[in-house]
Amino acid sequence: MAYRGTAYHGFQRQENAVGIQNVLEEKLSALTNSAVKLNGCSRTDAGVHAREYCFSFETEHTIPCANIVRGINSLLPDDLAVLSCEEAPADFHARYSCKGKEYLYLILNRREKDPFLADMALHYPYELDTELLARAAQDFVGRHDFTSFCGTANQKSDSFRTIEYFRIEKSENLVKLLVKGDGFLYNMVRIMVGTLIFINEDKLSADSVPRILAARDRNLAGKTVPAHGLYLNKVYY
Repeated sequence: MAYRGTAYHGFQRQENAVGIQNVLEEKLSALTNSAVKLNGCSRTDAGVHAREYCFSFETEHTIPCANIVRGINSLLPDDLAVLSCEEAPADFHARYSCKGKEYLYLILNRREKDPFLADMALHYPYELDTELLARAAQDFVGRHDFTSFCGTANQKSDSFRTIEYFRIEKSENLVKLLVKGDGFLYNMVRIMVGTLIFINEDKLSADSVPRILAARDRNLAGKTVPAHGLYLNKVYY
C-alpha cells in the first residue's frame, strides 16, 4: 500500500488517536465480514509517509485478491491506497519476514516555500552542499552500533544495524536522501539526516560520523529532522 501520513498518528493502531492500522482493520473487517487484525512491516511515526508499505492478515473469506484491492480502495479515504494483494505462505509475517527497507528523506532546497510540499518535504532555504553530504553519508554504510542515532525514548539493547547504501540525489530544487538497511532504530533516519544538515552548517565536522558512532551518545549527533519529509520507500522480502 501507499499512504500520506499527515492526518495520522503513525501506522500502528492507537487507542486514543487514529493510526493507519485502525482505518485498515475497520475497512477490511467490513469487507470480509469478520474481525481482521493485521501485522505491519514497520512502525512509522506521526506524519511519516509511505510509497511502499506491506502488511499481512489472515482471513477465512474466499474473496479473490484482486477483489480485495478493488473493495478496500472503495472504502479507504483518499490518502490511503492498497496497491496490490497476494496470498502468502502460512508462516509469512509482514514484519518478521522483512529482509530490508529503503527510506527516502525529501528536502525542498530553495528560498521560497512550496505550498504543495508543505507537509511532504522539509523546506531548507539555505545552500545545501550535496557533494559534501554524499561523502559524509558514506560513513554510515556498513554494520555499526547506531545508539547515537536512536531517539532516547525507545533505545533497544541490540542497536547494531547494517546500512547497505546512503545515496543523495538532486533534481532542480529537490534533494533526495535514500538509505537502505536491514533495519532501523527509532528516529534513526531522521537523526542521520539531521546530522548531515549539521555538517552542512559547520556545526559538526565532515569526518565526525565515525566518532559519533563510536561514542554511543545521542547528544553528539545532529537534530531530529521533522517527520513530514520521511517516506518508507521500498520493502524487501
